[in-house]
Amino acid sequence: MTPSKFIKRVLGLVTCMVMAVAFNAAAGATCAVAIGCAPEAGAIAGNVLALAMGHAAPAGALRAGVLTEIWTGEMIKAFRTAPEALGWMQRIRSYNQYVNQDVIHFVAIGGDPAVLVDNTTYPLAITALTDADKPISLSKFSTEATPVTDDELHALSYDKMASVQERHRDALREKIAQRAIHSIAPDKQATDVPVIKTTGASDGTRKKMTFADLLTLKREFDKMGIPGNDRVLVLCSDHVNDLLETEQKFKEHYNINQTEGKVCRLYGFDIYEYDGTPYYTMSTGVKLAWGALPNATDARASVAFYAGRMMKAYGSTVFYHSEAKNDPLYHRSLVNFDQYGICLPLSETKSRAAIVSAPAGA
Repeated sequence: MTPSKFIKRVLGLVTCMVMAVAFNAAAGATCAVAIGCAPEAGAIAGNVLALAMGHAAPAGALRAGVLTEIWTGEMIKAFRTAPEALGWMQRIRSYNQYVNQDVIHFVAIGGDPAVLVDNTTYPLAITALTDADKPISLSKFSTEATPVTDDELHALSYDKMASVQERHRDALREKIAQRAIHSIAPDKQATDVPVIKTTGASDGTRKKMTFADLLTLKREFDKMGIPGNDRVLVLCSDHVNDLLETEQKFKEHYNINQTEGKVCRLYGFDIYEYDGTPYYTMSTGVKLAWGALPNATDARASVAFYAGRMMKAYGSTVFYHSEAKNDPLYHRSLVNFDQYGICLPLSETKSRAAIVSAPAGA
């Protein structure tokens, strides 16, 4: 081995050792804080654990960042941190504490007793009020596997595993949010489930949204007796752009308050912008099924709801990986995640609405 190659090899080993110690310290400190211990003790324990278990764990597992418990814990912690773009979802009450084996058990109330006025007939009738268990299974969201080769872990100057985890987490969060707003949005117009059509000027394909449409939404919520607090409106980007183009008041509010993704508060609604709202057929005002591909006659809608009658819950987070040492052809690990979660209205009626773009010729 030439002197230059020897020096390069030594520098590489030193760099790997420093990175391994830093990773083990960071992972140990994180776990320590999670259980209420001092982070310094966790940092030391992380390196002691890696040293003690080095022969028991797969080669490089504790230093390459594929220790299942650590990555699962980090995923759970990060997944429950509210990103600004999904501030509307953070308004919904969490039912995580009621999740058992990725199922939530609700009680289906059997009804109310009859009320008699000035009754003179006895004995009184007996009416049984039978309640029932209503289990709801959480949906399972799975990411496709990502390959991470030993060469990448050896040569890269950044934490590849942390980067992979972050991208899987963000992809899961976005898909769960899209499914959540799709579940909240009404399927179509029904009693106490309004689907409002826009009434603005035509852009050649659809009618634009106006403040008059927001006022119609407010009237509908008032008529349904929905409490004035915790009314949330999630605007699609088309409707945001319509209001920015035509309504000076909205333009003045936009970008002033971006706390947790909130655009402003108007007409009693806390207004958020999100480009993952569901598509509706413009002519019929009917929501497309989950996963259906839109066409030229469909457009994204805005969704309104009363946060007090919505629920969300996250269940198990499962980290999967196969070791590179078991892949003689490619020398790569495969990594992916399962995340269980759900978001639904607690009441089908008097809790939500949609604003759908009307077709240009309507």
